Amino acid sequence: MNVRRITQRVRGIATQDGAGVKLTRIIGQPALPRLDPFLMLDFFGSEEASDYIEGFPPHPHRGFQTVTYMLTGKMRHKDSVGNEGVIESGGIQWMNAGRGIIHEEMPEQESGLLRGFQLWVNLPASEKLSDPGYQDIQPASVPSVELGNGNSVKVLAGTIKDVSGPVSTQAVAPLFVDFDLKTQDTQAVEVEDGHNGFVYCYDGNLTLCGETIEAGELAVLSDTGNVEISGTGKAILVAGEPIHEPVVQYGPFVMNTEQEIRQALMDYQSGNFT
Repeated sequence: MNVRRITQRVRGIATQDGAGVKLTRIIGQPALPRLDPFLMLDFFGSEEASDYIEGFPPHPHRGFQTVTYMLTGKMRHKDSVGNEGVIESGGIQWMNAGRGIIHEEMPEQESGLLRGFQLWVNLPASEKLSDPGYQDIQPASVPSVELGNGNSVKVLAGTIKDVSGPVSTQAVAPLFVDFDLKTQDTQAVEVEDGHNGFVYCYDGNLTLCGETIEAGELAVLSDTGNVEISGTGKAILVAGEPIHEPVVQYGPFVMNTEQEIRQALMDYQSGNFT
């Protein structure tokens, strides 16, 4: 059986975003600017309210999708097209910015641990000006697949062992799963050939495709074969079909040309964003 290889190892860099939220940027930094179709991956985690309490006040997006996955804590979402909801521990928000949306993400707690991920997923040119959309998925709607001996995997998007995640997106249909492994039993995960993928270990130590990865380390995978993972730790596995189109990014706007970026700025500044 063909097994994928680790082609690159990356550790995130400490940064701040929003109104000073402290986080680790893993994709979207000099060592890994992007991994088509993924534009950015941030990990945030702190028990100090001052590190996150100011949250992410209203800000615009165009041309891609944002994915917020809460491991611990709560985050409230509001946007310019009338959506509102709270992402709780184990829940996920999948937002299509499309032609334009203004949203805010604010912690729904004043103390305690807040920990999770935000992933940016690019859109093909044909979908960049699509209608904005929002999926607020509660923890109870995220299936968990038992793998034996205490090992399990949550399926957020895509399919593992005939179990499909609750995220439905037609433009980009990635695999997004969260492993909780407690023994050295090897799990073989089918990932479609030609899809780019990565594993980010956020707790413990894991053996991935025959190599050890530690907490805080992202492993970029080769694009053919299955993924083999074992160990005692937690990690997300994300994979998706590359778009193979030009990417021009200006902050929260991701388009294909400089002219489209200028248009996004004009639309936003004129109040004609969505």
